[in-house]
Amino acid sequence: MSDAIKSRRNHRLTLLLLAGVAVLPLLAAYVLYLFWRPSSLTNYGELLPPTSIADAVAPQPDGSRFDFARFKGKWVMLMVDSGQCDAYCQGKLYRMRQVRLTQGQNMERIERAWLIDDEMAPAGQLRADYEGTYEIRVKDRALLSRLPARSSARAHIYIVDPLGNVILRYAGDADATGMKKDFNRLLRASRIG
Repeated sequence: MSDAIKSRRNHRLTLLLLAGVAVLPLLAAYVLYLFWRPSSLTNYGELLPPTSIADAVAPQPDGSRFDFARFKGKWVMLMVDSGQCDAYCQGKLYRMRQVRLTQGQNMERIERAWLIDDEMAPAGQLRADYEGTYEIRVKDRALLSRLPARSSARAHIYIVDPLGNVILRYAGDADATGMKKDFNRLLRASRIG
C-alpha cells in the first residue's frame, strides 16, 4: 500500500472518530430521555396545578380592601388559620419567618401572608414576634376554595409565585430545611438579570 492511501485511510478514521465523539452524547441523551425516569423528585413541597389568586380582593374589618395584586413580582408564603393562633399555627408562622430569613439578600423577594379565617384578633405579642407578616381577614370562602387542600387549608403552607399563582404546598409541620432548599431553587431559577 502506498503512503497516500494509508494517509487517506488515517484521515477518514480520524474524521469518523470525531463524528462519533460528537454524536455519542446526543444519542445517549435521547436514549435516557426515552427510557429512563428519575426515581425521585428534587422538590420537597407538593407541586400543584397553578391556581391564580392575583385578582383576589379581601374586604377588611376597618372598611379597607386588601388587593392580592400588591404581591405581584414577589414570592409569597401563605397560610390560613384562626386569629387565636394555637401552637400549630405559631409553628407555621415560625417556619415561614425562618425560611425567609435564611434567604439572605433574597429575602426581600419573599413576603409572608396569614389569612385569618375567623373573627379572632391575633395577640399583640404574636404580632410583634412575626412582624412583617401580612394579616389578611378572609371571610370569602370563594377565595379560600382557590387554595387546594386535602382536608383543610389550615393544614398547609402555600407558595405563591410572582405572577400570583399558588404553585406549591407543604404540610403545616413541614421541615423548614426542605422548604429552604425549594426556595433556594425557586429564587435562583427566577432571578432577573
